[in-house]
Amino acid sequence: MDKSSLIGTIIGCVCFGFVAYHASHGHLTMFLSLEGVFTVFGGSISVVFMAMPLSRVTAVFGYCKRFMFHRAPDPVDVVKMVVSFSEKARRDGILALESEVKNVNDPFVSSALRMAIDGLDSSAIEATMRMEILAMQERHKSGKKFFDLIKLYGPGWGLVGTLIGQIGMFGQLGGSVEAMGQMLALAVTATMYGTVLANAVAGPMGDKLALRSSEEILGREMVLQGILSLQAGDNPRVTMDRMVAFIPNAQRGKLKAA
Repeated sequence: MDKSSLIGTIIGCVCFGFVAYHASHGHLTMFLSLEGVFTVFGGSISVVFMAMPLSRVTAVFGYCKRFMFHRAPDPVDVVKMVVSFSEKARRDGILALESEVKNVNDPFVSSALRMAIDGLDSSAIEATMRMEILAMQERHKSGKKFFDLIKLYGPGWGLVGTLIGQIGMFGQLGGSVEAMGQMLALAVTATMYGTVLANAVAGPMGDKLALRSSEEILGREMVLQGILSLQAGDNPRVTMDRMVAFIPNAQRGKLKAA
C-alpha cells in the first residue's frame, strides 16, 4: 500500500469530518443533498463518458488501485540484478543468461534481455523497447485524463447546481420558507460537492498517477540503458554507472553499501 496516499486520505477525512461535525453541532445530515449529489457526481460521470472511450472509463478501478496500492520495484534492486547479469555475461557469454530470463518477474526486463540474448542489434532493441515505453506512457495518460476531467468539470457542475438552487429559491419567494431553504441548501451543497470532488479527490489522485508514471518511465529507461550496455559487452562497472545516473543521490548509498 502507498503509505503517503493513505496518510493524506486519512488526514483529509479527519479534518473535514471534524470541521463538519462542529459546524453542524453533530447534525451531519444537513450536508446531505440528494439533488446536489445527482447534479455534481452524476454530471461529472456523464462528462467522463462523453469525453473518453468506454474501455478507458471501465478501467477507473485500476486507476484507483494504482493510487492506493503501487508496487514499484526498488531501483537499487533492479541495478543489482542487471549488473549481476552483466557480470555473468562477461564471464560466461551472453547465452549463459538464458536460464536467468525465466526468473525475471518484470516483463519489460525479460523482454529486453531475451532480445539481447537472441543477438538482435542494439538499435533494434532500443527501438522496440522505446515503443513499449511510449505505449505505456499513453496508457498512463488515460488514467490522468480521467481525473483531470473530474477536476475540470466537477466544480462546473457544482455551479450548475448552485444556479438551479438559486432559480428554485427565487421561484419560491413569498411561498414556503421550507421550500426556499431546500433550494438554498441545494445551491450551497452543490458548490461544496464540486469543490471537494475537484480539490480533495480528483486533483491529488491525478497528480499522484502522473508522478508514478514518470517514475516508471524513468525506471524503464534505466533498465534499457543497462541492457544495451550489457549487450555491448561493457564492463559491469560501466553498466552500473550508466544505470546509477537515473537514481537519486540519496539512494546511491544503498549500492555502495551493497
